[in-house]
Amino acid sequence: QVQLVESGGGLVQAGGSLRLSCVASGRTFSSYPMSWFRQAPGKEREFVAGISWTDITNYANSVKGRFTISRDNANNTVYLQMNSLKPEDTAVYYCAAGRRFSRIETIPISIANWGQGTQVTVSS
Repeated sequence: QVQLVESGGGLVQAGGSLRLSCVASGRTFSSYPMSWFRQAPGKEREFVAGISWTDITNYANSVKGRFTISRDNANNTVYLQMNSLKPEDTAVYYCAAGRRFSRIETIPISIANWGQGTQVTVSS
């Protein structure tokens, strides 16, 4: 098990940028594939971006070219840089850890470790 704490959400105008951070507990962070999901009101939780333990990245089509996921294993942190934000990006964003030494998980039911979420609101 790994505990995850997100930060960096907030209110931003359309076209603006935010960077989310997620700090993980423990000494095995580098072995976990990490992902970001989001959930808008009335909608299901959806995959946004993921980074494997070997630094392979994967993005939802809706955010490709605008969002960048990265990790800093020395500081047990995964980031989501969000640029050119749109009102439809408004959601609670969740950090997630998959199974150690495994692939990036893109389906919420496959995730065992979730952060508490951070709100991102993009105004038009």
